[in-house]
Amino acid sequence: MTFLPPSSDERIVIENAAIATVDAADNEYTRGHVVIAGNRIESVGEGPAPQWLQGVVRRINAEGHLVTPGLVNTHHHFYQWITRGLAQDNILFDWLVALYPTWARIDDRLVHAAAQGSTAALLKSGCTTASDHHYVFPKDGGDILGAEIEAVAELGMRFTALRGSMDRSKKDGGLPPDHAVEQTEEILIASEAAVDRYHDASFDSMLQIAIAPCSPFSVSTELMREAALLARRKGVRLHTHGSETAEEEQFCKELFGMGPTDYFESTGWLGEDVWMAHCVHMNDSDIAKFAETGTGVAHCPSSNARLAAGIARVPDMLAAGVPVGLGVDGTASNESGELGTELRNALLINRLHGRPDALTGRKALRLGTMGGARVLGRQNEIGSIEVGKLADLALWKIDGVMHSSIADPIAALTLGALPPLTLLLVNGRPVVENGHLTTVNEDRIAKAAADAAKELASRT
Repeated sequence: MTFLPPSSDERIVIENAAIATVDAADNEYTRGHVVIAGNRIESVGEGPAPQWLQGVVRRINAEGHLVTPGLVNTHHHFYQWITRGLAQDNILFDWLVALYPTWARIDDRLVHAAAQGSTAALLKSGCTTASDHHYVFPKDGGDILGAEIEAVAELGMRFTALRGSMDRSKKDGGLPPDHAVEQTEEILIASEAAVDRYHDASFDSMLQIAIAPCSPFSVSTELMREAALLARRKGVRLHTHGSETAEEEQFCKELFGMGPTDYFESTGWLGEDVWMAHCVHMNDSDIAKFAETGTGVAHCPSSNARLAAGIARVPDMLAAGVPVGLGVDGTASNESGELGTELRNALLINRLHGRPDALTGRKALRLGTMGGARVLGRQNEIGSIEVGKLADLALWKIDGVMHSSIADPIAALTLGALPPLTLLLVNGRPVVENGHLTTVNEDRIAKAAADAAKELASRT
């Protein structure tokens, strides 16, 4: 299903709201307006909208609300929605070994159900753009990437689909079982085919593709090098996991004779077109290399905590100029699946070293919006409320019992409980109204996901 943007002659007016634009000057309005024409932001500022506007199809009195850019999720594994609650007390490597046998039996039908559950959770938590890293492609699994893309399109979220891969199995010194990996050449062929079939580089794009070998401990050096060459030849971005755990660092030193960042550098995997998930175990030299090359980071605070991976040095990365966005990560290591709650978790976790100013509420909001847009290479299109940008907006209700006494609207969002979502616009179209999806029946999604989880468990 394709949702065409509204006509540019149709306008939605939001008035009387607190507004956090997250633009370069961090402009905020205490009682402002946003005008949307078609799928673009036409006006934003203090006070009411111009009264002469034509073609207003909806005028919203947003008293008691905060308007922010839609949140941007830079790392996820949608398929894990149907393996939540398993291996609850394991570190990463043990958790992967426990779950690989189950994941290796997934197929396109189950992935569709899982992707809809994941997308629903993201939308209902204020997320308008997400990237998903799918790297498990069983030989008899069908069109898994196509099923995922179809599932997201039905719900109306802006999407970057990451064609992931694994070719280093146990027999080659990796972690995945032998039957869970693909051959290097078939991965490269399938990755190029995905770009050719799906990637839309336009300003208004609802779907982009990136190439994303899974991790140093599940991917050969040949695949890393060839994937980088392929992505740059096709003009798309690169993504992988990096420096997530101390065990990963030791693995890289034993196998490659160097740490993860130096290994990535040796394979052509540092640059403005690259972003890594997690980056928990980074030393000063690693951070400097990321900053010098513009390599981005997807910070996943809840998953890092769930797997006891450690605390990423996000304040130091930001100070050095590293692009940083937020990620949910897979819902088998972050059962909530929400991006909105990651704002609060990022803020709190990054203060645990005893620095109350390590991350402020406004910096956390920037991570979840403009930071994520920059990491995905879409900072000129989304991530802030500015004239000419795409109309991806969240309208948060902050005058209810849980938030009405919080002095600062942004603190209500980033320090308080996640506020109710009155409206979520993607590309100018409502996809959430009063906390509920507008595009697909939520009960149907819930039942399909529950059935898929039971079926996958029965295959193991």
